Amino acid sequence: MIVTRKNIFTGVKRSLDLDVTQEGLNRWKNGELIQNVFPHLSVDEREFLMTGIIGEEWNELLEDEVRDEFVYEL
Repeated sequence: MIVTRKNIFTGVKRSLDLDVTQEGLNRWKNGELIQNVFPHLSVDEREFLMTGIIGEEWNELLEDEVRDEFVYEL
């Protein structure tokens, strides 16, 4: 199923083809834990469902965070 989400930080919309069903999405939206509903998805795919953030964006955010911490420590 093609799932479109908006990145919670940047507002950029992306679509991924994920192995999910509308029934599973409804179960998750109704309060079931995402890892219980979609144990077959990777951590990055579940993160995309929750926040709209893809793995590469997390890597960039973390690099910026580490860079900022280094600057503050100087």
